[in-house]
Amino acid sequence: MNTQQLIESLTQDVPRVARHALIGRLAMGTILGGCVTAVLVAAVLGIRPDLKVAIHGFSFWMKWTYTVSLGLGTAFALTQLARPATPVSHGLWALGIPVLLLAGIGIGELSSAPPVSWRSVWLGQSWMVCPWLVLILATPIFCGLLWSFRKLAPTRLRAAGAAAGFAAGSWAAAIYCLHCPESSALFVLTWYSLGIVFSAGIGALLAPRLMRW
Repeated sequence: MNTQQLIESLTQDVPRVARHALIGRLAMGTILGGCVTAVLVAAVLGIRPDLKVAIHGFSFWMKWTYTVSLGLGTAFALTQLARPATPVSHGLWALGIPVLLLAGIGIGELSSAPPVSWRSVWLGQSWMVCPWLVLILATPIFCGLLWSFRKLAPTRLRAAGAAAGFAAGSWAAAIYCLHCPESSALFVLTWYSLGIVFSAGIGALLAPRLMRW
């Protein structure tokens, strides 16, 4: 048997994989984890009582757009890292766009506020707990993405874990908006982002053990 015959024999009974199977599996892991996170927010933290009013304001959609943009922006990296030896650097620069836009809004807020209030604009009322809540709420989504990756073929496990953690943190922060009353762009840019970075870091640390196949 020559090499070509061996390849043909090995691939003869391999079932076809749907074209969008990879994206579907990653989406399913994210959605399943997101549902658990949403239940935790509603049952433990509680939905903010003024949500019906807040959704008509700029600050709610500012926070939601920022976090969802980061979650969607990481999707490209997830699909690439789920495959072996695929470059992922080509689109990651786009993650800087929502960061720069939110930073611009934050600068605008500071320029229109008296200097004496800058500290309260930055820290808000929940800066000490916000990053940790985002990190905790990211856990179910990270577990969902971990379930997704276990059926895929990642070879750069640390990078895959960081991307999964970053995506989980971003989507967790988006769901956390249902509870969080903070309205400052500078607050979101600092403390939401810190929770997302924490999640990415822990994902990178755990992935070599949890994603091994």
